[in-house]
Amino acid sequence: MYVIRMKNCAFFARHGVLDEEETLGQRFYVDAELIVEPSRPLEGDSIEDTVNYGIAFAVIEKIVTGHRRFLIEALALEVAKALAARFPQIRKAEITVRKPNAPVPGVLDHVEVTVVWPQ
Repeated sequence: MYVIRMKNCAFFARHGVLDEEETLGQRFYVDAELIVEPSRPLEGDSIEDTVNYGIAFAVIEKIVTGHRRFLIEALALEVAKALAARFPQIRKAEITVRKPNAPVPGVLDHVEVTVVWPQ
């Protein structure tokens, strides 16, 4: 087994509880840590035997830029499930979603949620 990490994938989307978050939108950042068991030995050097991270990025992008979710927790879980469904080689998907402009009454860099699938 080995790990594929995709860090700081950036997307503009409209998630959040407040109506203003849907109207204005904002940038979201996603990290994916994928525990992978290749379908054949790595010495075969074949993309078909592993997770194609170009396709994985497209899966993440489609979900994040798709329909609105109120919770970034739900967004992270949907991404994790979709990646695990698309790539049977993934044994565990750990997805982190960062929301830099979370509507909180104070100063912070971002709010971050991490979800692991399967749980």
